[in-house]
Amino acid sequence: MTTTLHISGMTCGHCEMSVRKALEAVPGVVRVVEVSKDRGEAVVEGAAPLEALKAAVVGEGYEVGTAG
Repeated sequence: MTTTLHISGMTCGHCEMSVRKALEAVPGVVRVVEVSKDRGEAVVEGAAPLEALKAAVVGEGYEVGTAG
């Protein structure tokens, strides 16, 4: 399953890396396909619960929504 998260507040490469590492640590994530500050998105593959993905991003200090 692929999940796209819409993330607000990423402004630099460090932001992207922080979000990537947080998502990779969520149980059930197979792969973080992409994290883009320019599009404000993260694309994740795996069976991780949506709420766990959101919590990981919020825990890094960003706002998150979903699409698909």
